[in-house]
Amino acid sequence: MIAALAIAMAVAGCGKTTYFAGRQLPPSKLPNRVMIAVQNPSSLSKGALVIVDAFYDIRSGYAGSPASFSISGYTGNLPTTIQNMPEEQTGAIYNSGDGTMSLVSYAKESGSGSVSGVGAAASVFITRNMFYAFAADQANHVFTVINQGGGGGALPLGLPGVYRVSVNPGGTLALAFVKNSNYAYYPVQLTTAQTIAYSGGTTTWPKAAVDCEPQSAPSWCLYQVQSPDHSYVDGAGVTQYYGAPLSFDRPIKAVFSNDGSTAYVLNCGPECGGSKAGFTTLPVSPLLFPLGQASGLLPTQSTLDNNTVAIPGGATNALVVGTTMYVVGQQQMQDGFWGGHLTTVTLPTSTTPASASAPVSVSDGIPGGPSRIIEADDNTLWIAMTKCNNGERANNGQPYGCLTMYNTSTGAVTMLESYKGDATGVAAVLGLHKIYTAEGGQVYIYSTKDGSTIDNQYVTVTGVASDVAYLDALTDADNTVY
Repeated sequence: MIAALAIAMAVAGCGKTTYFAGRQLPPSKLPNRVMIAVQNPSSLSKGALVIVDAFYDIRSGYAGSPASFSISGYTGNLPTTIQNMPEEQTGAIYNSGDGTMSLVSYAKESGSGSVSGVGAAASVFITRNMFYAFAADQANHVFTVINQGGGGGALPLGLPGVYRVSVNPGGTLALAFVKNSNYAYYPVQLTTAQTIAYSGGTTTWPKAAVDCEPQSAPSWCLYQVQSPDHSYVDGAGVTQYYGAPLSFDRPIKAVFSNDGSTAYVLNCGPECGGSKAGFTTLPVSPLLFPLGQASGLLPTQSTLDNNTVAIPGGATNALVVGTTMYVVGQQQMQDGFWGGHLTTVTLPTSTTPASASAPVSVSDGIPGGPSRIIEADDNTLWIAMTKCNNGERANNGQPYGCLTMYNTSTGAVTMLESYKGDATGVAAVLGLHKIYTAEGGQVYIYSTKDGSTIDNQYVTVTGVASDVAYLDALTDADNTVY
């Protein structure tokens, strides 16, 4: 990794037009860029995407010219999250102020269109090929499918309380989760024969479908994840399987195995008003939405229960690295307050069950709330929490902060006990032994070698920094949202 970046900088310095991975040298001529989503940067603008040089940690050119870099043509209102896709040289920014998703080209450092119809999304993702976007609009109780590739536009599917959506890296599966519910849902694209067969109203829909839209000629249905206890051939000649809804424990998110065959559904449990935190293994193949790709059957409830692993420390976010999954969440302590924890899990194989370590203490956060976890240099994980000022440490007069560094080799935990506000973004600047963060609306830099702070005076922003992304990462794994 370090060698690749060194070559990149050397090539850039020789005046070439390309750098590592065959990518084009961008207009800024910076080989190491961090993009910052900034809200209200001025009285004339509600949003900006600022670029800084992550090698020298400055927002200007090395010699002071130009004075600054940014994404040209960006017009979003209150940028909130960045879906970072460096392999595709693309970023997708959700703008909470106007309910849009802006697309930007990393190669051109300019806007490259937008995704309309997203709305007031509590959670939104776009597939890497940019064909589909899925949004959970909790305010309007709809799960929205946006078909950019096929020109189908935005299609809202009714699902009261929907508030989270997870999309697999392959862009062939979306899972939707409902607040205060134990069930999961997934969309399916319909064939022409199915559209005709299901156009007669709810009685003609598949038994596991909760909504099919548009009802006069549906092109998508939203299914509840149900056990395959019963089957029948529907009006389109398709064998449909249905049964009792498969029950999780306040599911909140799914992460995926490296080979893409398995979804690990995180059970929020007590943090979200449920019973037991953990994760449940679910096969991906029966849930695929593209035409003709779904195969196999979902498990029965007993099989699902056998494939559930308890995580007492809490399970609201996770990161899969090879055969290991790192799970973070909040555990209620004896005094009633919540404390942050990290659990290391060796994932199950065909011959061995999963095994989980004892949870270790990390920064506190809000139960069931957003968090970030990312892998960085020097065998470190970085965990970012929100509302750590309401957690166990703050309420007991102990030093606290919202950011934690965890060493995966030694198990050492370094909590950065300097409260700066909610940690809403983390970007690993791989090969340079540093991370960038958005904390309390400002940008900070830390060393991955020891967790020490790096001078940030030349990368601070005017306005509120909501998220950060490393545009020149080798893979999409350098993504703080997925």
